[in-house]
Amino acid sequence: MNKRILLTAGLLTTAAVTYGQYAGDAFRYSDQMINGTARFQGLGGNHAALGGDASNAFGNPAGLGFYNRSELSISPSLRLTNVDGDFLGQRTNANRSQVNIGQASLIFAGNPQNNTRLRRTVFGITYSQQSNFSNEFVLNGTNNRSSLADSYVASVNSFNVPSGQLDQDYTPPSGNQTVGTAGTLEAAAYQLYLVNPTQENGTSYFRYDRGVPAAQQASYRSTGAQSQWGLSYAGNLGDKFYLGGTLNFTRTRFDYTQVFSETYLGGRILRGFDETSSYTVRGNGVSLLLGTIYKPTPNIQIGATIATPTFSSLKETFNQSLSIDPIGIPQANGSFLVPDVRRVDVDPNDFDFRVTTPLRASGGLTYLFGTSGFITGTVEYVGYAGMRVNTSYSQNAADNQAFQQSNRTEIQRTYKNAVNMRVGGEFRAGLFRARAGVAYQPSAYKENLDGLTAADRQRLLYTGGIGIRNQRFFADIAGVVTSFKSAYTPYTLNDPRDYGSGLLSNRTTNLTLSIGVFF
Repeated sequence: MNKRILLTAGLLTTAAVTYGQYAGDAFRYSDQMINGTARFQGLGGNHAALGGDASNAFGNPAGLGFYNRSELSISPSLRLTNVDGDFLGQRTNANRSQVNIGQASLIFAGNPQNNTRLRRTVFGITYSQQSNFSNEFVLNGTNNRSSLADSYVASVNSFNVPSGQLDQDYTPPSGNQTVGTAGTLEAAAYQLYLVNPTQENGTSYFRYDRGVPAAQQASYRSTGAQSQWGLSYAGNLGDKFYLGGTLNFTRTRFDYTQVFSETYLGGRILRGFDETSSYTVRGNGVSLLLGTIYKPTPNIQIGATIATPTFSSLKETFNQSLSIDPIGIPQANGSFLVPDVRRVDVDPNDFDFRVTTPLRASGGLTYLFGTSGFITGTVEYVGYAGMRVNTSYSQNAADNQAFQQSNRTEIQRTYKNAVNMRVGGEFRAGLFRARAGVAYQPSAYKENLDGLTAADRQRLLYTGGIGIRNQRFFADIAGVVTSFKSAYTPYTLNDPRDYGSGLLSNRTTNLTLSIGVFF
């Protein structure tokens, strides 16, 4: 996402955060992939109607009621990403690998109570990585119609700002320093001659080197994850009815750095320039998950869950800088200036906001083939249209209300509720287990954006795994493979023909090893 600070109309010493962009943040922190132990990953992420696995803590906590022994487990994972980029007719490729801890748990099974209907209670402490934000891509292409600088010009022109006010928003370097600072990106662009007034202290602007092709490159790298600690409690009622709940504490961390570079092919005033952006967000949240599993017969299990939204408080910091490679800037006397200041840093933008993720509900059915294995399926409802973003950052309550309403409108315009489906099965032969599954996640977008349709954004996830287990120990390994499309648009202009969007073909493989002991 391209965070930008916009100029206020007529007053450059203050800045307003673009409101609607935070709808995309809400979706990022609401979008979950298959996670948990290798066993449940190999089954396609089916949690609703299965029990006896640590993943039940954040899948269906009622399944913890199936435990009759305590357990300690950990699941390291290897994540492999491959991104093919297509930007302005040129193709690129980027690969990345990352090792992380996907899951860890300590499950305490209580003593059996055979003389009461409540046969056993179970308590669990679990950790899970719900989402992984690690990504990397590079895009290259030649734009014959526009430059990123055109977006700066369009922004300043839209606010009718005199150039004198742009000067007021700039602090020149002191001493031997050569880097200036500005309150906004547009003011930085003005100081570096990327934006120029048509007359002294005028309100109309242009850029140099118009009509010259621009070789454009965008590089993006992100890290971070959304992790979840859970406290779970479950009960077994007569070996037929199971109830459970998990209180989840979520930690969000997300960082990215992106550099957009342009080289003017045949530029007369500038060889080119770079825009560098960095973004950091940290925050915490809380949610509650409730679930039940019912066994009408020894071979059939029916499960259902409901998960409240996660209520998170987040703090972000956004930094940008511009740097130019000048040839010579025309002066009124006919000479050319090579400026000493070739880089301007934009003042950091710190902002506090809150995100409410969607309500989730799921139902599932499992059929057991005796001791030979089972097949299971899950249907999950995700209410993306109910996402919310709000803030108390401004001292002006009307501004806070406008922020909330703008993002609510943007969410309802962009996103729709979705129904995810999963199916999987397990084959058992003595100590050996073999598993396979598939999951379908339709697009949550209402409309086509950045040249992508809903069909482009849907995801199919293929899973498989094997494992062994006995009375004291288990080890499982699983793989989850998915491919999907996304897009990156570095800037926009009034005419969509003047700028390009990068089409990203993403392939992700997640390999997980789970090992555990019973005690």
